[in-house]
Amino acid sequence: MILNKDQCIAIVGGTGSLGSAIGSRLAKAGHRILIGSRSAASAAAEAERIGHGAEGLGNADAAARADIILVTVPFAAQDATMRDIAPFVDGKIVVDTTVPLVPPRVMRVQLPEEGSAALRAQAILGEGVRLVSAFHNVAAHKLAQDVDVGCDVLVFGDDKESRAVVVAMAHAIGLRGLHAGALANSAAAEAMTSLLIFMNKHYRVDGAGIRITGDLQMGEAG
Repeated sequence: MILNKDQCIAIVGGTGSLGSAIGSRLAKAGHRILIGSRSAASAAAEAERIGHGAEGLGNADAAARADIILVTVPFAAQDATMRDIAPFVDGKIVVDTTVPLVPPRVMRVQLPEEGSAALRAQAILGEGVRLVSAFHNVAAHKLAQDVDVGCDVLVFGDDKESRAVVVAMAHAIGLRGLHAGALANSAAAEAMTSLLIFMNKHYRVDGAGIRITGDLQMGEAG
């Protein structure tokens, strides 16, 4: 499976800052986008704002119609959202962007008992889902602007082919997607978000990201 413009991509939680930014960039790049939300009316309004043929639906309806599903909700909403879409995602690629931030101590790493938010999602959705974890360390407000965000996207998943689709998705929205290994490795990027929030505050940075140094030998699949 490769990423192509005939596939329908649902952004579940697509009215939030990260989902809206990713959805906008994918739509502008010519991809078929469904914006999902708990409120179908809110999703429709966001889809109209994005334009480029985007449609708005409730989360479950968006997941049912899509070939690929991105889940872009806060950690507190992850469990309920995953259970909402679970009946509609078997055999599909689901991209979980969840970072386990637990207010008020969001600058402290607090991984869930499963080991990572990604492994938590896999347990909820079941083994029939091709789960990939990505987009943890991207500043959503920068992604929403028409600028070079200048950071890498680490992509995790146990199925290399599914990872390659999401690596290509990162490239489609102007970022460099990189294979970062098994789904369990997602814990590293999830934890890094709390470090970046601390560094943003300590060093007065407007949305720090990460870049992998070195002369990477990039093949067709990233």
